[in-house]
Amino acid sequence: MGRPHSGSRKKMATEGAFNMKVNHIYLGNCIEIMEKKIEKNIIDLIYADPPYNLSGKSLTLVNNKTGGPFYKMNEDWDTWEYKDYLDFTEKCIGKSWDVLKHSGSFYISCTYHNVAEIIFIAKKIGFKLNNLITWFKTNAMPNITKRTFTHSTEYVCWFVKGNKWKFNYEKLKEINPHKTKDGKSKQVRDFIDFVELPIVQGKERIKRKDGRAIHPTQKPEKLIELILIASSDEGDLVLDPFFGTGTTGVVASKLNRRWIGIEINKKYYKIAYNRILGSKRGKNA
Repeated sequence: MGRPHSGSRKKMATEGAFNMKVNHIYLGNCIEIMEKKIEKNIIDLIYADPPYNLSGKSLTLVNNKTGGPFYKMNEDWDTWEYKDYLDFTEKCIGKSWDVLKHSGSFYISCTYHNVAEIIFIAKKIGFKLNNLITWFKTNAMPNITKRTFTHSTEYVCWFVKGNKWKFNYEKLKEINPHKTKDGKSKQVRDFIDFVELPIVQGKERIKRKDGRAIHPTQKPEKLIELILIASSDEGDLVLDPFFGTGTTGVVASKLNRRWIGIEINKKYYKIAYNRILGSKRGKNA
């Protein structure tokens, strides 16, 4: 059966039995929302930035010179017993599988702390791992303890469901900042697997009145842009089950993708809503 045009897909995504809304932020638990509100096999691309389970101890480096003041993330939502963390991760990835199309892509951010669990669980559910993207943080936290190599990278696992996934190779070549000696677009090998980007700062960083970051793990727009360009087309439907302050929605809107966000934290939900929709409710929101 041929792929329906964007108008048909939009109708399918908003008039089904689930009464699913697009360009909309759902407030609640992502597992429950995916089960009760998101139709099965409807999402073209999922980007997830789940808890890394790294909190528990506070650390403050106000005079850090490499990227401004540093505060170790110490959030209640990022603190789990290991067994509970595994259970949550498996349920979340399982529900992601359910709502994703059979040609869909599932990108999930992680660090060395949880990459093994994510890959193992995703493969167990049925996903195929296509790539492991390394994000090199050019302004990462300095090596405080001097007992390990400096932790300056995070990862994005690219999983696919089925064997007809999208990969917009030529479009990625166009945005690759690295060019050949004569200025032509270059193959993406040196750009995709190893992405050099700073931790979000400056105007892009959403801050509290006291100048501290509102969300400790806000991702760079350029990183999300890369993912959406690689594995989705205009009009496609993108889901972010850990919406945070709404960066995925911001980038999806700029790239003419439809999107759905899920966020359990009311503070982040309000920030994302104001950031993207403001006083004007998005279509179908």
